[in-house]
Amino acid sequence: MSEQEILDVRELVPAQRHHVIFERYAALEPGGSYVLVNDHDPKPLYYQFAAEHAGRFSWEYLEEGPTVWRVEIGRTAAE
Repeated sequence: MSEQEILDVRELVPAQRHHVIFERYAALEPGGSYVLVNDHDPKPLYYQFAAEHAGRFSWEYLEEGPTVWRVEIGRTAAE
């Protein structure tokens, strides 16, 4: 069993975060996932995924604050 891929964006400037997160998502094979680590609830990111990739992604909170949020983001279908 391989370790879950982790993308920690806490050290990135906020303006770069969504770009990096969506690049990582685009690189996933169907069925693949990674864990996003962030310093705030990425709820706006969820809404962006829902608008741009409806029905083709998964989203599961693994940790919900108060200082660290971890979300498993997966690609469920080819686009």
